[in-house]
Amino acid sequence: MTGASETPRGELTTRTLAMPGDTNPSGDIFGGWVLAQMDIAGGIAAGERAQGRVATVGIEAMTFLRPVKVGDVLCVYTEIERVGRTSIAVHVEAWALRNRIGLREKVTDATFTFVALDDGGAPRPVDSPAG
Repeated sequence: MTGASETPRGELTTRTLAMPGDTNPSGDIFGGWVLAQMDIAGGIAAGERAQGRVATVGIEAMTFLRPVKVGDVLCVYTEIERVGRTSIAVHVEAWALRNRIGLREKVTDATFTFVALDDGGAPRPVDSPAG
């Protein structure tokens, strides 16, 4: 669990409002929806670093610390952890801003790995042009 004094790691990359259509039968937001929002944010960060197209190739283990509820704003923070020849590892954290204005709590985090792709979809060096 996260302490009250903990702050997000990285840069705020996306903010999304959790809506009723994203819930399971218990009224909590699906973990898969949270994962998808994290993948989008990680892809934005990796794409900026690669200056082009990227694809997700791996996600390290995630543990959900707290549920996300309808009306929470899911804030996703990203930080580039390492850059390989064709891959980029991005640390991604999801935080819930309760009821759009309330307490900010960490929901989960993971490291997402992306590969840089050329126009034909083949891996390319991160530091070479996308075309």
